[in-house]
Amino acid sequence: MKNINRSIFFPIKKKLSIESINELLADIILSNTINKNFEINNISSLSNIRNNSIIFIDKEIKIEEHNDKLIHIITSNIKNKIYYKSITVVDNLNTAYNTILNNMFYHEDQIGYQDDFNFINGSYISKFSDIDKSCFIGKNCVISRGVKIGSNSIVKNNVVIKNSLIGKNVVICDNTSIGTSGFGFDFKIRGSKHFNPQIGIVIIDDNVHIGSSCTVDRGKIDDTFIGKNSMIDNMVHIAHNVRIGKNACIAAQTGIAGSVIIGDNVTIGGQVGFAGHIKIGENVVIAARSGVTKNINDNSVVAGFPAVDIKVWKKNLIKQRKNGY
Repeated sequence: MKNINRSIFFPIKKKLSIESINELLADIILSNTINKNFEINNISSLSNIRNNSIIFIDKEIKIEEHNDKLIHIITSNIKNKIYYKSITVVDNLNTAYNTILNNMFYHEDQIGYQDDFNFINGSYISKFSDIDKSCFIGKNCVISRGVKIGSNSIVKNNVVIKNSLIGKNVVICDNTSIGTSGFGFDFKIRGSKHFNPQIGIVIIDDNVHIGSSCTVDRGKIDDTFIGKNSMIDNMVHIAHNVRIGKNACIAAQTGIAGSVIIGDNVTIGGQVGFAGHIKIGENVVIAARSGVTKNINDNSVVAGFPAVDIKVWKKNLIKQRKNGY
């Protein structure tokens, strides 16, 4: 997982300290302990802990790695008070997250996000992007601030790329959008005003091919990742925080929900649907139109809904036909 310079993509709106954050959250704070007041310059996830940052936690969990860093915990679980010297307990974690990030960062789901474009060969290219001179950029594209594209990559027509680091020899086909906002919000308080700011990015490794009309959402805090030599067919959706290993082959109309981890050398048939927060092993084959709802071990071949070992699926299918289904 790469430590990105977040402010390249999402400029700092206002520098906050622990004390100023607690002032922002005053109406929802249940308990508050400050070990040391310090300036916040980042947000951390549980898997990538950054210095001078905040971590949002909804479960009871003790993080050992935070001890050598300036970290403040914001949690909705009061049991976490026994683990941390610098902690704020709130009654709604989504509200706390949204309040802090909307005050701290400029982002595109809020009015005020700024970019500056050059119009080059029929496309709008941000002055704050870095595109290798050997790349080909088609017509009617929009490439936003912070985007970096490696050598010999091809971006076809009507493509939108933002909040992304793209490797060498990558092909992105027509009408695809990379780095879009992930689908994060409070289920109990819906609507655009309560959308969770998505301040991560997309990382696409070398030699990846992405088909037409695909969407790849950026990470919520860290990144969405597509590994080297992967082949993505048309009309595939990859949600926020998904991590896909190298040499993946994903057929058309597949939908991968948030925070799915997919290992190396995985082959996925068309119209497969993945539930969120599951792990798919290496060298896995998933038959077309399967519904994957749980973890899959290495070297498995699965089919059906819910997806099971393909031999079991075939036996079940034969039984159903004999019974007249």
